[in-house]
Amino acid sequence: MSPMVDELAKASLLINKMYSWRGYAGPHQLPVDPNRITLTASDKGEVVGTLTLGLDSPNGILADEIFKDEVDTVRMIRGARVCEITKLAFDNDGSKSQMALLFHMSVLYARDLHHCTHIFIEINPRHRRFYETMLGFKCLGGLKTNPRVGAPAYLLVIELAYVSEQIEKYGGQGPEIALSARSFYPLFYSPQDERGIVQRLKNFDVAAMDDGVRGIRACTRSPSERHLVEAEHT
Repeated sequence: MSPMVDELAKASLLINKMYSWRGYAGPHQLPVDPNRITLTASDKGEVVGTLTLGLDSPNGILADEIFKDEVDTVRMIRGARVCEITKLAFDNDGSKSQMALLFHMSVLYARDLHHCTHIFIEINPRHRRFYETMLGFKCLGGLKTNPRVGAPAYLLVIELAYVSEQIEKYGGQGPEIALSARSFYPLFYSPQDERGIVQRLKNFDVAAMDDGVRGIRACTRSPSERHLVEAEHT
């Protein structure tokens, strides 16, 4: 089994474990799709967190299934290019900092590699306050039932321009600032680290990405990105 396939298999196991624990319908698999990028966070070789970044295409995004009208209002904004975060799962053993770095990597792939302007996420009502308060997401529309998990969901959206501002303001400042500022962004990479990671991602410099303490991985399936790349998290 190749490292990428093994990582995706571990991510699928984590998704099903955590979704089952929360009572969501399943099972859930990570499909082979050039418009989906699966990111994982690992600790001592074990996957403790995962999410999938879904890029808009002629087939749309998964959120279109029940929130198409809401997604289309953003698509109609001049210059907008949308994407979504799905298949989010984090083991109870995973740290908040790992979760933050996982989100940050999804931002880098969305903004810097695929030129997206907005990220959507479908969220269970109990998680809505965290995403709005700590990350700055905004709610679009009302509560609906997500048939993929058999649970209620809100559609949230955030502009990547806002995310960039928050990273520049808070990135890399640590948990104490995160607590006092009531923001998740101090747990992200610092702006300096971010610039280095973006450059390496754009160059597909796998060797450079292998330096330092490893933990955040991107398992990509698009033709130009068939590689396994690791980002240092220091």
